[in-house]
Amino acid sequence: MNTILSKEQLSAEVFRMEIEAPEIAEARKPGQFIILQMGGEFDERVPLTIADANRERGSITLIFQAVGESTHRLAMLNVGDTIANLLGPLGTPTDIKKYGKVICVGGGIGVAPLYPIVEGMKKAGNEVTVILGARTKDLLILEKDMRAVADEVIVVTDDGSYGRKALVTEPLKELCQEGGIDCVVAIGPPIMMKFVALTTAEFKIHTIVSLNSIMIDGTGMCGGCRVVVDGKTRFACVHGPEFDGHLVDWDNLLLRLSTYHDVEEEAHHRCHIGLHIKEGEA
Repeated sequence: MNTILSKEQLSAEVFRMEIEAPEIAEARKPGQFIILQMGGEFDERVPLTIADANRERGSITLIFQAVGESTHRLAMLNVGDTIANLLGPLGTPTDIKKYGKVICVGGGIGVAPLYPIVEGMKKAGNEVTVILGARTKDLLILEKDMRAVADEVIVVTDDGSYGRKALVTEPLKELCQEGGIDCVVAIGPPIMMKFVALTTAEFKIHTIVSLNSIMIDGTGMCGGCRVVVDGKTRFACVHGPEFDGHLVDWDNLLLRLSTYHDVEEEAHHRCHIGLHIKEGEA
């Protein structure tokens, strides 16, 4: 059993939890994830990226959005409650090294897994600029955390309620036009990552993306997370989740992700009604 040490509600449906997991905290590297299972006989396995780790406390931090039944149930847990199963760390770590000038682009909940990468890139001696994007100000997360580690943070919102009214690709293209960019890392909605990759391809800048394909076992056995990269089938759980954004078959990924769209929407609506967390209670 893994005990919840702290819990914070970051936005309407986004939560941060610190969970006791000393062995995972010791081994974890940026870009890796865990598989979480609540403990019921028929509970699904939920992949979540490790947003942070504290070796001294023996804990990992998960940031997740309540979108389906399992994540809504997770959001209803509180400090002192336990989670039955945590498997990890899984996946191939981010290729952290000194590139020079690095731009890290995060959209929505993708900002959470981007944080340890920003931290790692900065520690490796890079000059790091972060572009944070959200639909509206209320959905923006981890701005303060990013400003504490990055050299520069640019914030954009779709509706202009905070920062600059723009998509993340607009300031990204401007920075690419200035030149001197050695690497771009993008994590967020697949459509956002696709257009980030299209933007950087014009300037021939190495681009890393993290693919959130459908995942079940997390060890490469089920094949559910398969993606097409450079014309070859790869499994996001073992070969990724990070890949060269210029080699990803984005149309194939987007098509596969839409398979259970209607089911996911129905589950979100049903579970959202039952999730009554008062402001300040988390």
